[in-house]
Amino acid sequence: MASQPSMSPDAPPEHLVESALPRVTLRNSFSHSYDSAIAAARTCYSPRLIGPEEITDKQRLNIGAATFYGGHHTVFQHAHFEFGLENVSRQFVWSFLHAHPFYNSEQQSQRYVRLDQARAYVPPPSPRFGPEERAIYERAVARAWEHYRELTALLKPDTRKILGDIWHVSSMSHPKRVKKVDAQAEKRAIEVARYVLPVAAFTTMVHTLSGIVLHRLWRMQAASDTPSEAKLVIGEMVSRIREIDPQFFDRFDNAPLEELPEWNQPRVDGDAFAREFDARLAGKTSVLVDYSANAIPVTADAYRAVVGLTRDACSDAEALDRLLNPAKNPYRLQTLNIGVHAPMMRALQHANFTFAKKLSHTADSQDQRHRMVPGSRPLLTLADTRVPDAVLPMLIAQNPRAREVYERALAEAWAAKNELLDRGVPPEFALYLLPNAKSIRLVESGSLLHLMHKWTMRTCFNAQEEIYQASMEEIAQVRAVHPQLARFLGPPCHLRAGIATPICTEGSHFCGVKVWLDFPNIQRRI
Repeated sequence: MASQPSMSPDAPPEHLVESALPRVTLRNSFSHSYDSAIAAARTCYSPRLIGPEEITDKQRLNIGAATFYGGHHTVFQHAHFEFGLENVSRQFVWSFLHAHPFYNSEQQSQRYVRLDQARAYVPPPSPRFGPEERAIYERAVARAWEHYRELTALLKPDTRKILGDIWHVSSMSHPKRVKKVDAQAEKRAIEVARYVLPVAAFTTMVHTLSGIVLHRLWRMQAASDTPSEAKLVIGEMVSRIREIDPQFFDRFDNAPLEELPEWNQPRVDGDAFAREFDARLAGKTSVLVDYSANAIPVTADAYRAVVGLTRDACSDAEALDRLLNPAKNPYRLQTLNIGVHAPMMRALQHANFTFAKKLSHTADSQDQRHRMVPGSRPLLTLADTRVPDAVLPMLIAQNPRAREVYERALAEAWAAKNELLDRGVPPEFALYLLPNAKSIRLVESGSLLHLMHKWTMRTCFNAQEEIYQASMEEIAQVRAVHPQLARFLGPPCHLRAGIATPICTEGSHFCGVKVWLDFPNIQRRI
């Protein structure tokens, strides 16, 4: 769909917000997707492999219906579709596209890509979103971008100084080293400044999913904070598939669900919910609320079951050491995340932990990519707060001028959102004005196997600030209840030091700090 600017070129500068309809392209797909599914179904009951070229129209009708309506959906999972998505909001991606585990995405990074233009989702005209409401909306988006640029300029000297100290670079250093630090300082500054950008901001991504997942997204397009945008984007994705293989969708009656039970809940005070949840956190980012009390003997039993050992031959302590100690378990040193493929590592799936946590919208957008550690995330439409409710990044907290700009940006975003709500604008549209800093309160659970991978990646100093902090708190709390399970938790360099080379697996992205010398006590400055 062609891009269209939301305002004319002669509009006042503060109203210039570039918007567009979503653009969906099909980059790659399977040939004969529908017939391949029917052939796969036939193969289940055939003494030989059935090819898609053998499928008849009668089989397309009968087998297709029998498998789809009978719930035998794996045959429709073989076909995958790789889409290019442009002009989609980060709110839509967080609330819908990435709210389930069955996809793969490579998304434009706000951490490392400077966003010079105010490009964002703007709701379509309607009786409840007329010219006056649109003007309020676009003015708020444009102001957020102004604050983003101002914060970037304010924070860059701070990031330059910290990185210069870490890398021992001064104005007298070699020009190449100075240039490298300057480039990194810019990235670190925009990484934090992005907290004031609205969740309406556009993103670009490559998004791949299976055919059955696309059927499910089509069915559940109302199940998020962004039903209007979901309808547009998923509709375009389905249209691209219909252009190459119309049977894949047109053979079935799969109408979108309109009435969802989530929207039938009584409206409550979002501010009260936030206060109650935060009281449980007691100042932490993440709090352990449940865990497997018998994790140690159960995990040890699972290990012994894999390798066929008795308790006399292998004690619980020995089993855990063989599983967790990277000096004894070479799987711990792999970067390919092969835990679920290693028979003995699967024993770690029997120890489970649940955390209540609070992250910003932008941090949670990264946290939810750890799809094997699922979380119950809020419908912001139902948990909206009237007062600013956001996470404060460390760099901004340490710079009084930046903090002043930041707090003003939050106040303006909430004021514009509240004004639109008071004018009768649907919450779905008003909430696009919330900043990336918006607090997301969730409950998250995972097995030790998958949490261990997440903690290994996210206790690295290159990890996003909030997820790093949450991971450090989670490891400390696991250590308090099951110290035997937490002996070998930490970043790759901590696990590899004295065992494997290179110690740091980040290559040219090495943070500059020898974390392995004093983890977990070493200070993270940026």
